[in-house]
Amino acid sequence: MAIITISRGSYSRGKEVAEKLAARLGYECISRDVLLEASEQFNIPEIKLVRAIHDAPSILERFTYGKERYVAYIKAALLKHVQKDNVVYHGLAGHFFLQEIPHVLKVRIIADLEDRVVEEMKRENISAAEARYILKKDDDERRRWSIQLFGVDTWDPVLYDMVIHIKTLTVDGAVDLIQCAVRLPAFQTQPSSQKSLDDLTLAARIEAALVEEFPSAKVSAHEGEVFVDIKGTVAEEDEVIARVRRIASNVAGIEVKIKYLIRP
Repeated sequence: MAIITISRGSYSRGKEVAEKLAARLGYECISRDVLLEASEQFNIPEIKLVRAIHDAPSILERFTYGKERYVAYIKAALLKHVQKDNVVYHGLAGHFFLQEIPHVLKVRIIADLEDRVVEEMKRENISAAEARYILKKDDDERRRWSIQLFGVDTWDPVLYDMVIHIKTLTVDGAVDLIQCAVRLPAFQTQPSSQKSLDDLTLAARIEAALVEEFPSAKVSAHEGEVFVDIKGTVAEEDEVIARVRRIASNVAGIEVKIKYLIRP
């Protein structure tokens, strides 16, 4: 039992790897499309949110605290899906949100640009020059998206347990390799690692509930206890603390511990 995240670029065949791997393991296969359920909380049409995935730095700047809201909603939606285990996720930022969870195998799939150009030409019926321009633009935007929202570069191999180059190694070969790796003891779900994931999910749910009203609030959880760090003025301290407690209680039905920091 494990969670596998697959980071990929356009036409790198990472989606194909993810789907074949999930079918072989009997795991649920999800992508960032599943996370569009969070779009209702963003209060924008779904198609605009799809474009925001590619053009986040420019689109999110139109919203007050757009970055904090978007990250909070995506994180809560993703963790809700993977909490039950046995999942292959090939969408956005899974490797980032789940970096500290031991039973998550984080994989990056890459392919040569010219091989990707050929695929883009076939599927879109365009010239090589057009395909190369689109792919490079898409790569730059995804990279910029990750750095802007999460402060990490998706091309950094340190983020992953495995980086697989699809060329000599085929899609089926990549699936074989990942299937062998995920069976290693290091990636098996243990009570302690599941507890860490449960805490992470609980904190994410509460942070997503708070972010609209308190975008700077930072939430963590340990063994079911929730801690909220929040900034405000002396005059509003009692009101803010009471409001945070009500929101958290509505989400999880539990008491939270609040660290109130006076804004300079």
